[in-house]
Amino acid sequence: MPRTPAARPLAVATALACAAAAHAEPEAAARAWSGELRAHVDARSANPAGPLAAAARLSPGLVALPRGGATVALGLRAQQRGVSADVLLQQQRLEGGGSDSTARFNELVLSGAWPGSDAWQYSAGRKIVGWDVGYGWRPNDVVQQEQRRTLQSSTPQGRPLLQLEHFSADTAWTLVWVNPQRLNASAERRSGSNESALAGRVYRRDGAVDWHGFARWGEHTHASVGLAAAWVATESLEWHASWRWATAHDGWRYGGPGAAAPATANPWHVATLSAAQLLLVGFTWTNADQWSVLAEAWHDGSAPGNADWRAWQARTESLAAAGTAAPEPWHTAYAANLAWQATPWDAQNLRRDNLFLRLSWQHGAWQPAVDLLLTPTDGGRVLTAALAWQGDRLRLEAGVRAYGGPADALLAQLPLRRTAYLLASHAF
Repeated sequence: MPRTPAARPLAVATALACAAAAHAEPEAAARAWSGELRAHVDARSANPAGPLAAAARLSPGLVALPRGGATVALGLRAQQRGVSADVLLQQQRLEGGGSDSTARFNELVLSGAWPGSDAWQYSAGRKIVGWDVGYGWRPNDVVQQEQRRTLQSSTPQGRPLLQLEHFSADTAWTLVWVNPQRLNASAERRSGSNESALAGRVYRRDGAVDWHGFARWGEHTHASVGLAAAWVATESLEWHASWRWATAHDGWRYGGPGAAAPATANPWHVATLSAAQLLLVGFTWTNADQWSVLAEAWHDGSAPGNADWRAWQARTESLAAAGTAAPEPWHTAYAANLAWQATPWDAQNLRRDNLFLRLSWQHGAWQPAVDLLLTPTDGGRVLTAALAWQGDRLRLEAGVRAYGGPADALLAQLPLRRTAYLLASHAF
């Protein structure tokens, strides 16, 4: 295979693993690296409703609708003399032809104790730093900003950062400079999770309660502060809550013509918007038979508001109606504008208010689970069911996810109507 920029992480990770094995004793080398081989197939059904479906009807072939496929992925993890690496190598083949290859570092970080004190730790490089106490969503995940509720669990790609930590018996302090390479970058390269920012967290255990405090200063979103707590009330019941207030945030803004007039370029762009409040409350309950219930409700003030989505819906309907009535030479222009209506879907939460319920059971090696995400404002829903079998090293899993709700619900207008998958993984 030719040596391409995407293949370089493989060469570096291989060198790290070989160095670890060559310079360590046999038993130590065995503990210094590990890996996982995963293979899964996906069957996906495109949604016949929504702006992308309307664009495809007006101009077939203009937009790429969801397709299933098969994926093989190899994850390798190695650690030696303070250097930790986690590399992903992935090959995907889609239905109808076409393939996609990925080679990347999820983590490549140098860590160690500060000279003269084991209580102080430092890290530098690409690292996964996940904060907060929520499951379905995390208001104070201000460093990693991980996408939650993915259909199949996988290791996210960490962020470039510099980190300093201090530990005591019941308290921990963490200071992070995330994306230092983005400092003074152009606006399009520093939005969202790419923003250069300083973030801090303090953690303290107080009996059955874990307390978390957060602060962040972004280069252009400036200050935000947050609090979180997790309380183990009984052997079966745990409560958790998280809150954050931000003076500004990055979000989608529409900057094109009104009504059904087609734009000549994508009218949606990321802009720095006003202050927002983010809040989550939830609980987990687990009984002696290993049945577990998780329930969470959250408000994401950084998501588009109801007025924004009403304007979006009105434009989508106007474009679809005008495009259908327009002469055929205009169909491509209207189809492109309908496709651009999917731009603001690239967000953690589409609606500000969300409810999440999950029921799971641990029965020996078997792990069935079902969960439901609801958006009460418009009645949208996402229903997911999965069944996993966990052996010593082998894991088998199958699942299905379906999107639905009333015709005007946002979740019912996504490009994907349902997806099913089969997965097998082997750890070594």
